[in-house]
Order: sequence, then C-alpha cells, then structure tokens
Amino acid sequence: MARHSIMARLLIAALAATLMLGALTGCGGAAEPPEEAAQIEAAFPATVTDDAGREVTIDARPERIVSLAPANTEIVAGLGALDRLVGVTSYCDYPAEVTGIEKVGDFMTPNLEAITALDPDLVVVTTGVQAEIIEQLEALGAAVVAVDPQTVDALFQSIRTVGAAIGETPAAEELVVKMEADLAEIGEKVGSVPVRCFLEIAQEPLFTVGGGTLLNELIEYAGGENVVTEEGYVPYSVEQLLAADPAVYLATKGSMSDPADIAGRPGYENLAAVSGGAVFLLDDNLVSRPGPRVVEGIRQIAEALHPDAFGR
Repeated sequence: MARHSIMARLLIAALAATLMLGALTGCGGAAEPPEEAAQIEAAFPATVTDDAGREVTIDARPERIVSLAPANTEIVAGLGALDRLVGVTSYCDYPAEVTGIEKVGDFMTPNLEAITALDPDLVVVTTGVQAEIIEQLEALGAAVVAVDPQTVDALFQSIRTVGAAIGETPAAEELVVKMEADLAEIGEKVGSVPVRCFLEIAQEPLFTVGGGTLLNELIEYAGGENVVTEEGYVPYSVEQLLAADPAVYLATKGSMSDPADIAGRPGYENLAAVSGGAVFLLDDNLVSRPGPRVVEGIRQIAEALHPDAFGR
C-alpha cells in the first residue's frame, strides 16, 4: 500500500476537511484552486472495476451523484463529497445532512423517473435486487458503479473504487488507512482468545449469520467465535441455540429488526449468556451497512465480548 509523506498527509487532510466543511455549511459552490482543478481534470477519464465485475469509465469528475444504498451514501459522504450528492434513498439517514437531499425511492424499488429528473453524472448502486436496473440507469446517460463488498478487505477496495470514480482518490486512501489503524487498535485490545457468541438478526423466525458473511467477519475482528457452523444467513431453532450455548448473545436492532425481551423468551433462561447477563443489542446501521462506520460496529461487538479490555 502506498504511503504518503507527512506533508502530503497534512495537505490531504486539510483538503478533505475543507470539502466536508463546505458540504456541512452549504458552501460547496466555491471554485476549485487552479492547481487542485488541474489535478482533478488529470484524473479523468477514470476507469474502475466495480463489485459486479464491470469496467466502468467515468469521463469527467461527477458533480451530480445519486446513491441507491445507505452504505454507499456513507462512503460518498466519508470522502468529502456530500455536497455533490443530489439523490439518495428513503433509508439513507447518515450523516444527518442527507435527510435534506432529494429522495429517489427506497432500497428495493428505486424510482427511475425521480432519478432521471435529477440528471445525475454518476449513480452508485449495489448488486442483488438492484442489478436489473443497471442497464436502465446507464440508458439515462449516467455512469453506474455497483458497490457491494462482502468482506472488510473488499470494503476497503470499494472505498477506493468510489474514490477513483468521484475524483477523491487521496481521501479514499486516507479513510482506508484510518480504518485499518482503528481495527489494529481493537485487535490489540481483544487479544487472541475468542469469545463464543451468537448473533440474532431477525426474530419470528429466528435468523442468524454464519461463515461467508460480512457480519461473521465482524465478529472475528471483534475477538469472537461464532457458534453457528452453517454458511450464509440461516434460520436457527431454539434447540440449536441451547445446544450451542453461547457465552454472549448479540442481537441487531434497527428498522428491520427489533428484538423483544430476549431473557424472557421460553427456554432462553437456560442459556449461559442470559443467566450471565451477557445479552447485548447492536446498532444495525453500524454492523449491517458496509461503509466507513463498520469499524464502529466492530468496536461495539468487541466491547460486548471483551468488556474488561474496554473498561466496561
């Protein structure tokens, strides 16, 4: 990984801070300094390979960006380009400033007419349910980049991809370096002895995660060992849960998951996690959105698994 000199890092940090300040105060219309404008112009056209395996060429620095996933919105904002976001989904709620940006439908059903009306230069989508609309969006004349990382390393690459696509490559590298440093700090605190845990992501029926998922990797980064041996997102029975008997019970709470009184559920009183008072609710937005705040989610899990290491 390329390392910048101390002076270059300071210049990059100052530039990123200036861009973010302009976005937050609504002063994003100022002209770029000549040298900076020349650097931006030289960076385009830019060709990136997105998470759908597509090579996408962006002819010029996008000034009108539409994001069709909350995680993508957080990446664009984290790169200091909040002032260039002109459209987001109804689920996009971070940072707080995005609530004032035009809504273009929800995650599952983006409104193509609303997107067209915004005349975007770049649309940042995800894969899965949104894969079928990529060609329709390209027909609007906009570049379309798909972002859907399934691992932490893939997330770092996605941040770099978005950075290259919007002309914020230095900011992307700075963000990745910071996230890596924060992860290293967490790793030092949790040590090498993992804590056996279970993660509930839905109720009625009970659903959890196993290997091959981003959430499972977050558990491992946080110094945990998932008791679930199956792969992917799987239903789980109370009988399986009692047999696995995790030391810590984690559950996500968000717009699509609202765990009730876990300790009061039939049979749950026999779990070591329940009897030991080791039941913790996680912020779903921090652990389920593959964006810059995922490190905060890992820290939240780590604090639940290793409270002594974090002074809890």
